Amino acid sequence: MSIKPIVAIIGFGLIGSSLARALRHHGVAEKLIAIDCDQGTLKTAEGLELADIYNSDISAVKDADIIILCSPVGSYAAISKQIRPHAKKGVVVSDVGSVKAQVEQVFQDVFGDDICHVPAHPVAGTEQSGPEAGFASLFQGRWCILTPGRTTDPNAVKIIEDMWVKIGAKTEKMDAKHHDLVLAITSHVPHLIAYNIVGTASDLEEVTRSEVIKYSAGGFRDFTRIAASDPTMWRDVFLSNKEAVLEMLGRFSEDLTALQRAIRWGDGDALFELFTRTRDIRRRIIDAGQDEATPDFGRHHEDD
Repeated sequence: MSIKPIVAIIGFGLIGSSLARALRHHGVAEKLIAIDCDQGTLKTAEGLELADIYNSDISAVKDADIIILCSPVGSYAAISKQIRPHAKKGVVVSDVGSVKAQVEQVFQDVFGDDICHVPAHPVAGTEQSGPEAGFASLFQGRWCILTPGRTTDPNAVKIIEDMWVKIGAKTEKMDAKHHDLVLAITSHVPHLIAYNIVGTASDLEEVTRSEVIKYSAGGFRDFTRIAASDPTMWRDVFLSNKEAVLEMLGRFSEDLTALQRAIRWGDGDALFELFTRTRDIRRRIIDAGQDEATPDFGRHHEDD
């Protein structure tokens, strides 16, 4: 492999376009190949000059040293099968999906030991989607979790790890099933709750939809931000990580019942103890550099 690899990115939504921007900004890749089956997306990416080569055909991966799948995880099996006959010897295939056990299985089923594959998950994103939404600093200071299999070539792992480090991410290796359990509670279930709360508010007969929008308080407003995330991506996430999500939902339901009981019986001490613990979690996230303490989530106000 050349000192600077040729990188093919398949899927130019928020993550794919941000990765392309970051690789270019940091001078990591010798050449960037943009692949997307949607001609409109590809045209937009070309207009933004996000890559060197633009193609809707998977065969464009033939010169790539690294291939990164940035499409919804539900598309991985079909795309991997299309990649296999065109991938050159020594290529490393990776991805950015937030579910890893199923991805590892798909890669193993399609590529076996013939093509190196290193599943990865950059824990970063916004509720926006499309190539216009990307930005080069998205991964700066964020974690990228790698979940290589037990027989994965260490050199292939290093190639993917080095790529993420060079664009500013921090890396950690983790078992795929453990990753899915962790992300179920830190990402997947919170998104599911947001979708549910916003959907419930929309369905309330006693409150009109216009009132929900007009009197949207901070809490509900921030739930709508999460609930505005890409529907296709999150549909695939929940279907691909259903066991871990259902396990965490079970625990959440038990805790919600306990909270309901505390409110019903006026147990202020239990409520105060819970709210104190959760406030501490927020402080620890800020201290860890995973968010900023900017008031009102950094929103601009007229008196700023």
